[in-house]
Amino acid sequence: MSANPDSALKILVIDENPIRRAIIESGLAEAGFTSVTVLANTTRLIDHIYTLDPDVVLIDLENPSRDVLEQMFQVSRVVRRPIAMFVDKSDKTEIEAAIDAGVSAYIVDGLRKERVKPILETTMTRFRAFTRLQAELEEVKGALKERKIIEKAKGILMKRRGLDEEKAYELLRKTAMSQGRRIADVAQALVSSADLLGD
Repeated sequence: MSANPDSALKILVIDENPIRRAIIESGLAEAGFTSVTVLANTTRLIDHIYTLDPDVVLIDLENPSRDVLEQMFQVSRVVRRPIAMFVDKSDKTEIEAAIDAGVSAYIVDGLRKERVKPILETTMTRFRAFTRLQAELEEVKGALKERKIIEKAKGILMKRRGLDEEKAYELLRKTAMSQGRRIADVAQALVSSADLLGD
């Protein structure tokens, strides 16, 4: 068997059906994964996940009801781990709900031990890509928010000090440099003060 760089991953398997659990465990064992914990039910699932702190979660559900699916989606939103969800049947709405909830892989009627490793790898890859996109999105949102604050602070200075836009920005920049702070932080302080004073 070739070395598996992800073999040290802590994997949590959740499945109430012993036969399906055995298929997943066998597939993981053949792929070289040794740190595998198995839960036979979803009672206090979020508590178990926090306690076990797995790197990836594999959940197998047989014809889940919408309530069960919603519970699983809630888990996905809260624990922020790569999650692969196996189901026997599904529809477009459920798949879209799974994706919205952050489920990394939603596999319909595809549980065979030979597929466990590639599904796990795909789950990890998708989760990393999703996490990276989320970080980039948050960065863009933060930059836009700071830009709005700086624009608002410039407007305050232009009004209060009779400066043009360029001079207002230069005053913000020089103040930030002299105080060893970021321009956005200086702008935020100015905007907060102006709001407090009712400007």
